Amino acid sequence: MMSIPNTIKAAKAFLSDLREERSGLAMVEFAFAAPLILTLGLGGMELANLAATQMRISQTAMQVADNASRIGDRNALSAQKIYESDILDLLIGAEILAGSSVDIYESGRIIVSSLEENDDGGQTIAWQRCMGKLNRPSAYGDEGTGETGTGFAGMGIEGQELTAPSNGAVMYVEIIYTYEPLVTAQIIEPFTGGPDLRSEAAFTVRGSRDLSQIYDDLDGETGADCSRFGELP
Repeated sequence: MMSIPNTIKAAKAFLSDLREERSGLAMVEFAFAAPLILTLGLGGMELANLAATQMRISQTAMQVADNASRIGDRNALSAQKIYESDILDLLIGAEILAGSSVDIYESGRIIVSSLEENDDGGQTIAWQRCMGKLNRPSAYGDEGTGETGTGFAGMGIEGQELTAPSNGAVMYVEIIYTYEPLVTAQIIEPFTGGPDLRSEAAFTVRGSRDLSQIYDDLDGETGADCSRFGELP
């Protein structure tokens, strides 16, 4: 049986050896640092994916608005006429522009509005066409908003609204897309305020356009009606 002095001496020796031991130090440090490293890595990956998705949506909105400002049946003897099939082709093409990484119509919605001047000199949404299963309205109202009077300021940033010229039109495009996080939505919510990403773009119509109506050439088939949120055309 070991005496008390010898026990104390052995304990001191053990503690001294333990103090000099470094073989498990890296493991302990890693255990403390791993959660922080993992959080930073996953957070950076999530934010990078968010930025790439937002950029793709913004580019799609700009391209759709640009294309919308050009569509129409070109005729040297009369103003361009727009047909329902033209708008349908425009919106179907937007899915290709967005790319396979962004399922724009399963998780989002594109709203194309024709901002024009009404008979009272104010602004109005003369027509509006939509595509996408996401149930989100336009931030500026439905087709017919501002039909009379001058109370509707236009579309865009409050106080800096875009307005259509007399006898002209502005193609205003809104894209709303529900972002699917790679890790967790808690990482991106401080930056987005929620799961929805939004992008807007506008182009003034080139040349002379027939603003009286959109001509129906779909032979009874459904076009890009904004009342639809289910099956796509």
